[in-house]
Amino acid sequence: MKRPLLFAVLGVAALAAAGFGGYRLALHRMMDAPASQAEAKAAGDRKVLYWHDPMFPQQKFDKPGKSPFMDMQLVPVYADSGAAAGPGVSVSAATAQNLGVRYATAEEGSLEAKMEAVGSVAWNERNLVQLQARSGGFVERLYARAPLDPVAKGAPLVEILFPEWAAAQEELLLLKRQGIEELASAARRRLALLGMTEAEIRAVEQSGQVRTRFTLHSPIGGVIAELGVREGMTVTAGATLFRIVDLSSVWVNAEVPEAQAAWLKPGAAVEARVPAWPDDAFKGRVNAILPELNPATRTVRARIELANPAARLKPGMFANLAFSAGRGKPAVLVPSEAVIRTGERNVVILSVDGRFVPAEVAVGQEMGGRTEILKGLKAGEKVVASGQFLIDSEASLKGALARLEGGNAKPAAGKLHPGSGSISDIDAAKGRIKMSHGPMPTINWPAMEMGFMVADPKLLEGIARGDVVEFEMRGEPGKDGDYVIETLKKRGAQ
Repeated sequence: MKRPLLFAVLGVAALAAAGFGGYRLALHRMMDAPASQAEAKAAGDRKVLYWHDPMFPQQKFDKPGKSPFMDMQLVPVYADSGAAAGPGVSVSAATAQNLGVRYATAEEGSLEAKMEAVGSVAWNERNLVQLQARSGGFVERLYARAPLDPVAKGAPLVEILFPEWAAAQEELLLLKRQGIEELASAARRRLALLGMTEAEIRAVEQSGQVRTRFTLHSPIGGVIAELGVREGMTVTAGATLFRIVDLSSVWVNAEVPEAQAAWLKPGAAVEARVPAWPDDAFKGRVNAILPELNPATRTVRARIELANPAARLKPGMFANLAFSAGRGKPAVLVPSEAVIRTGERNVVILSVDGRFVPAEVAVGQEMGGRTEILKGLKAGEKVVASGQFLIDSEASLKGALARLEGGNAKPAAGKLHPGSGSISDIDAAKGRIKMSHGPMPTINWPAMEMGFMVADPKLLEGIARGDVVEFEMRGEPGKDGDYVIETLKKRGAQ
């Protein structure tokens, strides 16, 4: 390591150590400093409930003295002080105003599912007709000559010569002239199987003439989506000649975010707008929700069917969609900004009798700037809608978040934290020790002198002041959040 960098690192370490030591020294002097005469007189008129160590507020003492945990004097808690008023933190009205704290009242209601998505216009596949050649033949004349040409219902599309149909017609006419009705009926069925319509067969019987050329007509009105035939070509049985689609209605394939897919229901009303006609809204409904998720965009595809007057919506157009899926189930609603999301839990800050109390909640859907609260909050309770992060930080410093009502947030009781130190005081009757321990990396503690409770007084057998010990401790929910020594032995002992 280069010398300038080494000096810089040593300087930062020295400043950090000096900062921590300076903090303890200043705190020690502050706690030991005598109050002014006015403060002492004012304090003399106030009722003291108990004394405590600000670093361990959960432990209460009935008389003043030195803290068994830290090297400082115990601090009195008065009956009219904020610490005795209840859980949470207290912020003056002036401070709350300066912080820009706003309030909102939790209300009973239901969210109206309004979502926005994007999609593209496509053919309505249910309005598509495909024409195929039923027999082999030759294209004599083509009326519809280009893809996407509009065609009317019943309009001629193509004229084809079917040689196989001609032979079957001659057979039918011959049998009818001979009066063999049974065989004539069989010939008629053969013509139907070859692809002739009932009307075409009757026309042949009435005229007595064999027809070789037949014209195919469009069964619906629309546009030619696919043209598979050209004039003069030979076609085989089953070859696709035309695909015609009716544009009176179209599909819009919408991409809906995965988180909002639960709101989407078949039949939900949809309003679509396209850049070509921004002032016109095209009404429709959700036709189907496809059972597939796009893993790249994390979206679900919904198929919307829209009426298409004057065929203004063209396949391939981009559309902005607004869904209205109705209202959800009744729930308690708060502004979304009132919910603090930590990743592990969701918290709101309640305003109760001038104090701010954190409450853990279970959240549901979010829509239009409001969030459903499924558990942990009642209608009518006042919550903080802005400035709650500063209040939450203050509550965390005072341990309020660790003591949520119902005991939802408890210190972790599973992990043991190892350490070593020198015993400075023992109170075997109360199961307490005081020691100067070294740094504890697992909980980011620096070296300090403090007091601990012992899980089993038998651990203190054979331990005396001045002994250097190895120990393991953990946070104990059953003892108001104290850290409890679980194992204790002299250094070097087996």
